[in-house]
Amino acid sequence: MNLSDIKATLSFSNGSPEVALPVYKGSIGPDVIDIRKLYAQTGMFTYDPGFLSTASCESAITYIDGDKGELLYRGYPIEQLAQKCDFLDTCYLLLKGDLPSGNQREAFHKLVINHTMVNEQMQFFLRGFRRDAHPMAVLTGLVGALSAFYHDSTDVHNAEHRDIAAIRLIAKMPTLVAMAYKYGVGQPFMYPQNDLSYAGNFLRMMFGTPCEDYVVSPVLEKAMDRIFILHADHEQNASTSTVRLCGSSGTNPFAAIAAGVACLWGPAHGGANEACLNMLEDIQRNGGVAKVGEFMEKVKDKNSGVKLMGFGHRVYKNYDPRAKLMQETCNEVLAEMGLENDPLFKLAKELERIALEDDYFVQRKLYPNVDFYSGIVQRAIGIPVKLFTGIFALARTVGWIAQLNEMIGDPEYKIGRPRQLYTGAPRRDVP
Repeated sequence: MNLSDIKATLSFSNGSPEVALPVYKGSIGPDVIDIRKLYAQTGMFTYDPGFLSTASCESAITYIDGDKGELLYRGYPIEQLAQKCDFLDTCYLLLKGDLPSGNQREAFHKLVINHTMVNEQMQFFLRGFRRDAHPMAVLTGLVGALSAFYHDSTDVHNAEHRDIAAIRLIAKMPTLVAMAYKYGVGQPFMYPQNDLSYAGNFLRMMFGTPCEDYVVSPVLEKAMDRIFILHADHEQNASTSTVRLCGSSGTNPFAAIAAGVACLWGPAHGGANEACLNMLEDIQRNGGVAKVGEFMEKVKDKNSGVKLMGFGHRVYKNYDPRAKLMQETCNEVLAEMGLENDPLFKLAKELERIALEDDYFVQRKLYPNVDFYSGIVQRAIGIPVKLFTGIFALARTVGWIAQLNEMIGDPEYKIGRPRQLYTGAPRRDVP
């Protein structure tokens, strides 16, 4: 961190002494006021529910400018990465800090692809779940259980262990997600095939069967890879903060990532694209495109209880840059599958048109976000709605690992311990 020449001064109306607080500058983005000594100097805490104005850490991984609609991984715009790199290149970038050279790229791709198999006993663990269990419930258990199968890489303070765990998690997540899907539909598990790409291998494990050879569609392979890139990291969101907080206790990387999976399950976070597709299907059942205007009027009525999913974002106050790329991918996938006239896509386009033209939505900057189109893409590929969040977890794993590694390597790292404003009963005696 770079100390700014500017200092902040906190004053009190009761005559208490003023407190000078240092200010630190980032490379881009807002500066931060250092309040670490505030309690020692004043006996007070700050109060910031949801951490909307609190920087919980120093990070060099991902930067978001919500007003500009800008997302950078290690300084590279997401648009360029999605168009010029594949997911494993992006993984290398997030983990190492720079894009790989030719030799580094080949070695890293080979390393990940050669570790996609999971211990054979994992399938017996999986069979303890009900067939109709939600895939995220299954995935939370499977990821946490990895520490029981790969206990030679569970020391989070050992850099070599963290590197091994990182490769294992990135490599095995597609296998676990595909296994959770196959188990739910009663089909045999498909082993990874090392001559396929990361995304192609995942598609084969999902939709291939032992009955016949599975031919990977280049269009769907590219779409899947792009979904992974767009979801790889997103700064200090709820699940990333959960991974950091969990990892700050010194727990093993597999447990910390399992905590991230559990947090991601929530409909306000990773489940948003599932909620968006469910909304589109509800509109379709209730009249389709002809009823979109009526639906949007209900959204504007605060008393209706109707919510518009897939629009707006906690940090983006402009068009989500990932949404533009996902819309492009959506067009490609629907054309490949012969679904250009898909009714849900028509619904989505009409919702977007109204939201971008109606003053109510424009004034509130409710632009489409990445979840708006990613659900349609995944549905067209054949991924069931219940598995959408599992795909998100697969993609976000590398971001979680990069953030966890960064935290552990920070000399100022401490176990997380938020404070509170207590409003309960004061001390009292038992009668």
